Amino acid sequence: MVSKRGFSHTRNSSSIAKILSRKPSPCTNLVYISLLVALSVFIFVLYYSDVILESDQKHFSSQESLSDSLSQYQYQVPDSQSQYQYQVPDSQSQYQYQVPDSQSQFQYQVPDEQLWDVSKIYGLHPCVKPTSKYKAAQGSDHYITVRCNGGLNQMRTGISDMVAVAYIMNATLVIPQLDKRSFWQDSSTFSDIFDDRHFIETLQGDVRIVKQLPKELDSAPRARKHFTSWSGLGYYKDMMQLWDNYQVIHVAKSDSRLANNGLPLDVQRLRCRALYNALHFSLPIESLGKKLVERLRSRGGRYIALHLRYEKDMLSFTGCTYGLTDAESEELRIMREKTNHWKVKDINSTEQRIGGFCPLTPKEVGIFIQALGYPPSTTIYVAAGEIYGGEARLLELKSYFPNLVFKDTLATEEELKAFLNHASQTAALDYIISRESDVFIPSYSGNMARVVEGHRRVLGHRKTITPDRKGLVKLFDKLESNRLSEGEPLSYLVQQMHVSRQGAPRKRRGPMPGVKGRARFGTEESFYENPYPECICGSVRQFKSDIKL
Repeated sequence: MVSKRGFSHTRNSSSIAKILSRKPSPCTNLVYISLLVALSVFIFVLYYSDVILESDQKHFSSQESLSDSLSQYQYQVPDSQSQYQYQVPDSQSQYQYQVPDSQSQFQYQVPDEQLWDVSKIYGLHPCVKPTSKYKAAQGSDHYITVRCNGGLNQMRTGISDMVAVAYIMNATLVIPQLDKRSFWQDSSTFSDIFDDRHFIETLQGDVRIVKQLPKELDSAPRARKHFTSWSGLGYYKDMMQLWDNYQVIHVAKSDSRLANNGLPLDVQRLRCRALYNALHFSLPIESLGKKLVERLRSRGGRYIALHLRYEKDMLSFTGCTYGLTDAESEELRIMREKTNHWKVKDINSTEQRIGGFCPLTPKEVGIFIQALGYPPSTTIYVAAGEIYGGEARLLELKSYFPNLVFKDTLATEEELKAFLNHASQTAALDYIISRESDVFIPSYSGNMARVVEGHRRVLGHRKTITPDRKGLVKLFDKLESNRLSEGEPLSYLVQQMHVSRQGAPRKRRGPMPGVKGRARFGTEESFYENPYPECICGSVRQFKSDIKL
């Protein structure tokens, strides 16, 4: 038996050797070459898909200069992760399909928990209290007066900066004057929008704040300063030399007066206490805002707050005219030309859109939210001013999500009467409703979008979906040219593109690589957009070990 097995083994080996020694036939060579070509194409497709799905870091804009809004960031992976890959959650491994109302294409039916639930927060929690080494300002006889600039949220962050500046310079802060010359021409005073008493009392252990200058200083000479943007501790220590000759310093602009990074921990936490604890809206605004949230909840429980930044001033400022008529485009160009503090006048709209620097149109927003998996019955509160193009443009969004809600459909005419012609006060209502929403989606990364996102992070990293506009434009253009269809193909790409853009915990991003000098400060992620790690604490070790993107 053993000899037979040995013979068989020898015979098989000999047969194999003969086969291997044969010269391959032309037919065999053709098969080999075809297999190699197919394998190469497969590898190329995989690589190209990864390139399409690569997440572009969202840019940050400032109305102080359009050049800020043209800054493009590269995504920096949090912590020590050396590679970033998109991963489909386990719950997405098997999809069910359904035909949405009035839509001929199929789309993913995404599980409810994926649509609405917040990300894991890894034990993180807000921490805005001062450290044990903290010493409050002494409340000296030196005073800082401030004239805020910009819209509501630009002024709010500027006021918080000025609280910290007064602390650093050991000065008494006079309640700031609000901007009445912006696009909205709002005549509201500080006390019309904010609870001034609460503001003063909440910060009394940090900085002395008064409602007005002492009468004896009304006619005193003042040092009028435009403090340099994104300045650090040393800059303001040097500014204290002004106290040798002046008792009052007047600050002409309040926004972005402090650096995002590199400040002492107690200064950063003071900024958070000022914005989140002290700067509450006035009682009429808070009361109505709470009522409107309750009414939204009564309609169906969960809702999306959509900050639809498709307003005339934003389109004019960014130079974005995609989808507009020639007359509308010309109207926006003239407005940009006549606005003196907008430095860039000649803007290529096509380049702006391709670069991801334009607000999404109402139609694009509808396509985007549907592709994320939200059903047509979803309640969407539209937080915005007057939409450019009016009802005709909104119909493009309503065709996807007919259950749109606005302030004037949610509140009574009598309730809104006191807020008419006061854009900053109605914007405050939008802020409250957006802050409390189950999901917040901004169509553009302006001041409100950034501040709401930061506040929601402090409140437990509530779901905030930030559209990757640059990536989405590529997909929208493919839809328009029939190279891609709505439904399953689009949904898969959009959901993969936004896996890491839903408000999950991460550290604040630093400056864009390669930018030098003071310009690098303008490329940093805003402190108020993501106050982690200074104002959000927890087990860093647990966070690093648990987080998986």
